[in-house]
Formats: sequence, structure tokens, C-alpha cells
Amino acid sequence: MAADTSQSVVKAADGGVGNDSAVRGRSRWTDSGNTGNNRNPRNTGGLRRALATHWYAWAMVAPVVLVLGVIIGWPLVRGVYLSLTDANERNVARDIGARHIDATYEFIGLDNYTAVLGDPVFLQRLVWTVIWTVACVSITFVLGLTLANMLNRQFRGRAAYRMALILPWAVPGFVSVFAWRFLFNRDNGILNKVLDGGGIAAVPWLDDPTWAKFSVIAVNVWLGIPFMMVALLGGLQSIPGELYEAAEMDGASAWQRFRHITMPGLRTVSMTVILLSTIWTFNMFPVIFLLTRGGPGDSTEILVTQAFREAFITSPRDFAVSATWGVLILLLLMIFALVYRRSLRKQGEVW
Repeated sequence: MAADTSQSVVKAADGGVGNDSAVRGRSRWTDSGNTGNNRNPRNTGGLRRALATHWYAWAMVAPVVLVLGVIIGWPLVRGVYLSLTDANERNVARDIGARHIDATYEFIGLDNYTAVLGDPVFLQRLVWTVIWTVACVSITFVLGLTLANMLNRQFRGRAAYRMALILPWAVPGFVSVFAWRFLFNRDNGILNKVLDGGGIAAVPWLDDPTWAKFSVIAVNVWLGIPFMMVALLGGLQSIPGELYEAAEMDGASAWQRFRHITMPGLRTVSMTVILLSTIWTFNMFPVIFLLTRGGPGDSTEILVTQAFREAFITSPRDFAVSATWGVLILLLLMIFALVYRRSLRKQGEVW
């Protein structure tokens, strides 16, 4: 009897455990079923918890988001809308003295995009913009990397050299461009004076289409080198010196150390500065406009200066076509950023 009683007690205990397990299993199944059928409450609860936990971060970010929305978001939306209309200076809302004239422009859909993309001028501007961007970014990167490697070594007066090379970055852009415009002057420019002293004929820096393109690229490279140099110098200083010492002890040459240590160590920084430099150069309006105003003729016009010309120089000023050029510029840069990001991910870079 004692044995039977003990066995019954064990069976009862086992049964209780089994029942509890079944109840817990049914409870988990019920919870998961409810979650699958009704995800919004849980997501809402997660959002509420995130807001309650990180409310300070949200409060700090909110003003920035609001300002960006007002400064960038609204003009962007307005520009996209105008690109779908026939707005120009003759049919937009305006005030003449005390008289107010309402806007009369109409929605025309994608007609502006069809007209711009079908115009040979767009292809001409796009080709030169791509050439201008690739030339400026590649030359700037090579020179910036060279100077960064030079300044990464210990030598007397290194701080003074760094300050001198950063100086173009500190000077306002329009001041630098006007200074270069004076240097490039055909009759009184310092460059032609130096060439004349060596018995070389004056060069039409800004009057010949080929020389004008060379001039704008040179000025933009001069303005972009400090940023590239500082960024790459920071990347070089983050590479452990022990790697170079070990490679040197193993008999690696200077080129091998540069190829297998320096360049892989700078990969992340290089990808970032190349992306930023590409976007900035693609939209570099001041250098082109202040140095050549797109000339001689229209030989140095890029996409962004053409958009400016449509809105402020041509008569009548065509705001819709100008907005169309602006939207196309944005789309081209977005496509480039997406392709660039995909290529980085294929190489194992996280961006």
C-alpha cells in the first residue's frame, strides 16, 4: 500500500507538471496568436516605451527636424510642384504697386521633364558636369592623399605647413574665386605677367573654352584640397604604427606598405570623403558662376548653373523649367548615392 501510495503521488505530481506545461504552452500559443493577429498594439507600445525612455533625445532632435523640414522640406516640395506646372514670371502671383495679380499658371504634368530631357542642351550640360566632377574629385583626392602622407611624418615646421595648407579652406569661397579671377586676367593677371617674363605668350585663361575648363577645375581643386587633406590625415593617424614597423621588419617596401596598410586603413574615410566631395562638386555653383559665369559662351555651364540661368537670367524667367532642372539634379545624385552604397556593401563596407 505504501508503494502504491508513493507511486500515485509521483503520478499526480507528474500530471500536475504536465498540466502546467500544457497551460504554459497554450498561454504562449495564445499570446503569439494574438501578436500575429494584432501587431499594432505591440508596436504602439514599443513606440511609447521608446518615447518614454529616450524622450530627452527626441526633444533634442525635434527642433533640428523641424528646421530642416521648413528650410529644406518645404522648398523641395514646392520645387517639385512647380516643375509640374508652366510657372514663369508672367503668370505667377505678383504685386505691381498697390495692385495684386493672382497666379494663372496651370498644372501640365511631366511636359517640362519631357522637354528638358529631349533638349540636346541637357546632355551637353550633363556630360561636362560629369567630366568636371570626376576630374575635380580624382585630382583633389590624389593631391590630398599625397599632402596628408607628407604631413603625417615628423619634421620641423609641420604645424606651420598644416596651417598654410588649410588656409584656402578658411578663406570665404567668393574671395578665393575673385582672387583667382584676378590671377587669370589676360592683360593684367600675375600668371600672364610671369609667362611674359619667360618669353611665353599670354594664355587666354578665361577667354578660351578649353583653358576656361582647365581654370575652373584648377580653382575648385585648390579649394577642395584642404578638406580632403585634413580628413585623410585623420585617417592616417588612426592607423597603428606597429603595422608599419612589422611590415618594415618583414622587408616590405614603401610601396607595399602603402598598398597593403595605408590604403586598406583609409578605405572607410576615403569612401566618405569621395562621396561628400562628389556631391559638393556636382553642385559647385560659386566657382563656375563667379569665375566664368558659364562662359565663354556656355562652355563651362554645369547643371546647377543652367538651373540658375533659367530662373534668374533668361527672359522671361522660367521658374517651372528651373525647378525641373533642380529635381533632375536631385534624382541624379540620389541614383549615384544608391549605386555607390550598393558597391560599398558588395565590398563589405557598412554604410
